[in-house]
Amino acid sequence: MTTQTRLDRRHSWRLLATLIGLSAALGACQQTTEIVTATVPTDYRLRHPIAIKEANRSIVIFVGQARGGLSAPQRTDVMGLAQTWVREGTGAIVADVPVNTANARAASATYREIRSVLAAGGVPSSAITLRQYQPDDIRTLPTIRLSYPKISAVAGPCGLWPEDLGPSLQDTGYNENRPYHNFGCATQRNLAAMIDNPADLEQPRPETPAYTPRRNIAFDKYRKGISTATTYPESEKAKLSDTGK
Repeated sequence: MTTQTRLDRRHSWRLLATLIGLSAALGACQQTTEIVTATVPTDYRLRHPIAIKEANRSIVIFVGQARGGLSAPQRTDVMGLAQTWVREGTGAIVADVPVNTANARAASATYREIRSVLAAGGVPSSAITLRQYQPDDIRTLPTIRLSYPKISAVAGPCGLWPEDLGPSLQDTGYNENRPYHNFGCATQRNLAAMIDNPADLEQPRPETPAYTPRRNIAFDKYRKGISTATTYPESEKAKLSDTGK
């Protein structure tokens, strides 16, 4: 191999290394980093949406050691639970009854009365499930808990403060006057708790039929050329006196 050949080969390797380095540099310049801004919605309805989930509704029955059965207010609570289960329940009513406790005998008698009250409220016996438990803390009074699943509207959790409210080195939205993370969460949570039928959030309820007697009276007046407006004689009594004008 001659000296000229070796020089040409070295020159070729240097040129190749230069091209590789230049390509890497150009690739680094063209590489873009995607920065996602505003990943958290500014609208509180989108940040804390109201979701439709299945949640439990429950009541607690306190049972003393020497008395078995339900008191009058407890019987009202159980009857109310039965009526709401008929309307909104999506599963069986589970009765958690304590065992091996000082009030276990009274709790057993109370559970039998609970079944009779639930049956009177329209709950079939096949929809009542007994689940015995032994409390971990012996210092507390064991209770009977009645619960069943239902479709509920929920929102939250609230009380989360992942960012500072004031000026910060991070992009917290303070300079742009964006609402803070927890803004509107309590309002959404309270609104979800007040919704009677969660299906109202997805679709309207069917219309009720028109009141036929009132409609017939209005049509009859219209055919006779009489005003169809409703008169309220008692409304005149509610007007203020003109004395002193």
